[in-house]
Amino acid sequence: MTRTSLISIPAVFAAALALTAGALAQDITVTHAQGDTTLDGVPEKVFSYDIASVDTLEALGISVDGVPDANFPDHLSAYESGDVLKIGSLFEPDYELVNAEQPDLVIVAGRSSAAFPDLSAIAPTVDLSVDWTDFPGTIKARSETLGEIFGKEDEVSALISEIDADMAAVNAKAPEAGNALIIMVNGGRISAYGPGSRFGWLHDDLGIVPAIEDVEAATHGEAVSFEFLLETDPDWLFVIDRDAAVGTEGGQPAEQVLDNDLVHQMSAWQNDRVLYLDPVNFYIVNGGLNALGEMVTQVGEAIGADLG
Repeated sequence: MTRTSLISIPAVFAAALALTAGALAQDITVTHAQGDTTLDGVPEKVFSYDIASVDTLEALGISVDGVPDANFPDHLSAYESGDVLKIGSLFEPDYELVNAEQPDLVIVAGRSSAAFPDLSAIAPTVDLSVDWTDFPGTIKARSETLGEIFGKEDEVSALISEIDADMAAVNAKAPEAGNALIIMVNGGRISAYGPGSRFGWLHDDLGIVPAIEDVEAATHGEAVSFEFLLETDPDWLFVIDRDAAVGTEGGQPAEQVLDNDLVHQMSAWQNDRVLYLDPVNFYIVNGGLNALGEMVTQVGEAIGADLG
């Protein structure tokens, strides 16, 4: 065999491998809230304006390369460092930066969903917004979509099974736990939420009995007074501190706002049943498999559910 023949063998082999790899890199068509998007195989550089998707991807062992400048929960605190590319805010992308970086996938949802048309003109973009009226259901569905994109279907299925088991345990305990009122404290003002609202899944999906049914189902709730809280007098008061969630400079903590004579007369206060829900998970992330599991666990442990 000549020297030329010896050299040609690895060259031919390498060419064959390249052709095989090309055949295996199949397009992935993703159906999402604003249509279908086709990806050229599994994305390597991923940007996400949706913290919930960052949460799910982190649970699957997949790092995100670009995120908005925002508050992150403790388990995602690494994304707050200057080492991670900041690609705009939760509402407004840095289009020039995205165009310069040319990611393989951009994820939007909720706050950033209006930017979908402009971002999709730059890079493959998907909208993984959740539906408030089917909150856990759509979180699971969006997570399954991410599992399909990254070949992590089995891992997603396992995480969903754990969450489903804990949700069932909360539902089993909820009827005997008493009723509850969900409120958000923001700038010293109070808004209440009921079934069908942004946080209504605690009633609709976890079975927590609502203290009042006819609360306005709005994104920012129905403004209420301290007198209303005392008149309603729920067994449990679930509190979301928005100022803490968004990091409002000089914001008054919810604990201070509620520390007054009227609230002190409430059954929830007297029985130590004022539950301060994790503000970043419930307000900023508000989705994602890990965050959903933590939210279910926090409520379940408070009411004494038998969690796994």
